[in-house]
Amino acid sequence: MKTRNALLLALLLAGLTVTAFSQASPQFKRTTTKTDRFEFGVGGTIAITGAPVGSIRVEGWKSREIEITAEIEVQANSEEDLVKLGAITTFVTEENLGRTGIISVGAFDKKYMKKLEKKFPKQLLSMPTRIDYVIKVPQYTDLQIDGGTGDLTIEGVEGTFRLNYLETHAKINLVGGSVLGVFGKGSVDLVIPRRSWRGRFADVSLNSGDMNVHLPNGMNAELDATILRTGKIENGFDGLKPRVRKAEFTDKSIVALSGIGGIPLRFTVGDGTLTLSGAGG
Repeated sequence: MKTRNALLLALLLAGLTVTAFSQASPQFKRTTTKTDRFEFGVGGTIAITGAPVGSIRVEGWKSREIEITAEIEVQANSEEDLVKLGAITTFVTEENLGRTGIISVGAFDKKYMKKLEKKFPKQLLSMPTRIDYVIKVPQYTDLQIDGGTGDLTIEGVEGTFRLNYLETHAKINLVGGSVLGVFGKGSVDLVIPRRSWRGRFADVSLNSGDMNVHLPNGMNAELDATILRTGKIENGFDGLKPRVRKAEFTDKSIVALSGIGGIPLRFTVGDGTLTLSGAGG
């Protein structure tokens, strides 16, 4: 699944078009909920591999545990087929010292399917499925998230984030740490709520869509904002000054200092709008 998402994301970032072929909607639908909860130490890494379709919401909390709630939806043309699909569409965990993997599995995962009965009906391999997650993690946690199509929300977590999503509406609230995010298309809302943000860097790119960056007034940072192809930058953040003497801001590029500089912030949009605005302090 991770390899498939990476390939599709690479195609989008190269400016190519990925075409989805439509089919008649199945007649039957079933939604189930699976949960899990287990201990996890502060400061470890959680790697989440989403389904091709489905949302991921990660919330920080004070407990030294991970709590996973997954809403799993399968569709098919008969009740019998729903049972077969439901039996293989789920998530598994891989628990190691300091690192836990949460991995979506189902008919979309060829490696997983090879481990199952070879007589699994081929017509079910293309049936629509989705998994929507709400995952609670310790506040100080590093995250690695790979997703397909679906919303992404991260709040209340401080750590190093590595994010890859094919198509999403992402809302990311940065408490501290760092973020490296690559998104295919959709929208990204990134909030740094306080100028005392305990961050190391932020580097977020979106191939196609709208990126909204909310920065605290008085923040000390070195900012690079870029439109690669079509679209524009809308700068509503006061206090930016050119990092290079006599350089000018344009609607395609801003290379600036905020305050006395410091934390490197880099935001890139291929085609779309990049909006910079204040977020208090």
